[in-house]
Amino acid sequence: MSYFFHRQMNKNKNRKNEQGRIASGQWSVVSGQWRAGSGRRLESRGLFVWLTVAILVLVVWPASLGAAERAVRINLGTLAPRGSVYHKSLQAMAEAWRQAPGGGVRLVVYPDGTQGGETDMVKLMRVGSLQAGLLSAVGLADIEPGIGGLQDIPMVFNSLEESQKVTEQVRPTLEKRLAEKGFVALFWGDAGWVHYFSKEPVITPDDLRRMKIFVWAGSPDQVSIMRHQGYTPVPLETADILPGLQTGMITAAPLAPIFALAAQVDLRAPHMLNLNWAPLVGACVVKKDIWEKIPAASREVLMTAATRAGAEIRQGSRKESVEAVAAMQKRGLTVHDLSPDLVERWRQEAEKSYPEIRGHIVPAEIFDEVRQRVQADRSADKK
Repeated sequence: MSYFFHRQMNKNKNRKNEQGRIASGQWSVVSGQWRAGSGRRLESRGLFVWLTVAILVLVVWPASLGAAERAVRINLGTLAPRGSVYHKSLQAMAEAWRQAPGGGVRLVVYPDGTQGGETDMVKLMRVGSLQAGLLSAVGLADIEPGIGGLQDIPMVFNSLEESQKVTEQVRPTLEKRLAEKGFVALFWGDAGWVHYFSKEPVITPDDLRRMKIFVWAGSPDQVSIMRHQGYTPVPLETADILPGLQTGMITAAPLAPIFALAAQVDLRAPHMLNLNWAPLVGACVVKKDIWEKIPAASREVLMTAATRAGAEIRQGSRKESVEAVAAMQKRGLTVHDLSPDLVERWRQEAEKSYPEIRGHIVPAEIFDEVRQRVQADRSADKK
């Protein structure tokens, strides 16, 4: 014990002597060295290196943290299935946004309806839990009812090209209305046609009247119109479609094939009416207040990436829609084609609902503009 005690005492004594020598010395600005009072010179290269590193850490590290903290985070919700062209294109857009100038934007995509149905997602955007959404016209109509004019007028379009052309024509009006409601449209697109999937074959309008038909929750006007036309609508959230088919709560649902395939709807509703009832039109929107927090120069880059994603989604989703029908046919889906006479019969049935759709589901001025543009384009094509 005495040995260790004296050893420690010697260490303390040596330390004090060293501190005394340093304290009695002085720093030479010219040589960059410490001159001890005893004349001993302490080299300072290691000290310089340490000070330089410390200064860099103190300056650069907080700056990099500040850039990360300044990066705007945008949470985007969608019903689009994980791994679909929608999801992949949004992920590519997110990567482009991350690399945008000014620190980029962190875009986080939540697919598969993990944030709820489209009505739920619109509510989440309004309270700030989500800042963006890739939504169909159903969800978008909760923000701006005029968008329903692109999807909620059954059989108004003869082709997807016709639908796309009219969408581009009325887009400025709809985007202005969205902006007034606090949203910015990043891009527009469609996912092909909506078809009726049913537990039993549906060939005529009377066949459909015998079905219990899914409609999106939060659409009281649509429920009222369908009942007036002799149908039996059942309002549900999207997540309840498959359980509803399983329990018999519903027996038919209008869906885009890619969503029917992803949810395995065809296993419970193995019949599809091959009638182009309506295009599934949608848009990617972001809250205006969060968008305007991004520098203008960066927004231009982000919008370019968004436009590219929209084009990819439109082209890829139409292809996926056709492929989805073929895939479901391989596992037992029966597709019911219609004669021209039956297609015309369905068209007449659809047009019976137009007076009630106009001004109730779709604002009258948008309803009229869509129909007028369709007729004008068709007239021009005949010339």
